[in-house]
Amino acid sequence: MTLTMHPKGRTPAPRALPPARAPWPTGGATLRRRTRVLPRVLTYCGLAALAIAVLYPLCWMALSGLKSNGELFTAPWSLPSHPRWDNYTAAWNQGTLRYLLNSALVTSASVLAVVLISAWAAYGLTRLDIPLARPALLLVLGGMMLSPTVAMVPLAQLLQALHIYDTYWALIVLYTAFKVPFTTFLIRAYLLSLPAEVEEAAHLDGASRWQTFWQVVVPMSRPILVSAAMLQSLFCWNEYAFALVFITDDRLKTLPVGLADMAGRLNSDWPILFAALTIAALPMIVLFLLGQRHFIRGLAEGAGK
Repeated sequence: MTLTMHPKGRTPAPRALPPARAPWPTGGATLRRRTRVLPRVLTYCGLAALAIAVLYPLCWMALSGLKSNGELFTAPWSLPSHPRWDNYTAAWNQGTLRYLLNSALVTSASVLAVVLISAWAAYGLTRLDIPLARPALLLVLGGMMLSPTVAMVPLAQLLQALHIYDTYWALIVLYTAFKVPFTTFLIRAYLLSLPAEVEEAAHLDGASRWQTFWQVVVPMSRPILVSAAMLQSLFCWNEYAFALVFITDDRLKTLPVGLADMAGRLNSDWPILFAALTIAALPMIVLFLLGQRHFIRGLAEGAGK
């Protein structure tokens, strides 16, 4: 150990500290900032392009319903010079209202039946100790693999034997039967993620199975039930093959078949047809705008389990 002696009355000069270093060079900070911003900008650009690709055809269809037939072909991409709202009135009076009510009736009944039957089936497969539960699940999955168009001939014979051919019940029964397997599988996957302790607490409080299902399970499963209802609504609203084969009465035709018949009657009066298509698309657009939060949450938590 070495001691350094200083003369009396003199103090050593303070040693200068080295300059503080930055955590990273300025160029590195800029590079890190750019690498964080670039993916966000690309994401926003992709979402904007997707929104334009979805919204532009709908806007073009609605605006085309406000043009004359000549203006539609001479200036298809421009705004209507003189909006013709009477095209929508003519489309409404040509049968769109009747087809809309038919589709609403068939869709509402089939959605209610599919959601109730599938929810009960999924609850039984996940919460009840029933025999042959695994074969029943395999049977449900097998129903998802059956193509509806393959069974057209036997289905026609079955509906005629049941005396419901060319009635609303023909479409309601078929739409329900072919969508119950997929909806059951979807709701079952969601119920597996729900805690069983809540239902056990309800049983301890004296609730029956029926009360537990309606007062505990259904409120907790609202996102997946809304998702299932919206998917079934979209399927029934746009289904064409069954509605064409099993409905022949013009008074009972749904929107897809009715609009196809309307196109033949209008004799290439395209603005009125575009107005009818816009009216037919509005209910589904409003439905998805109102239920989009539950729809996305239900699919994310149900299908991803």
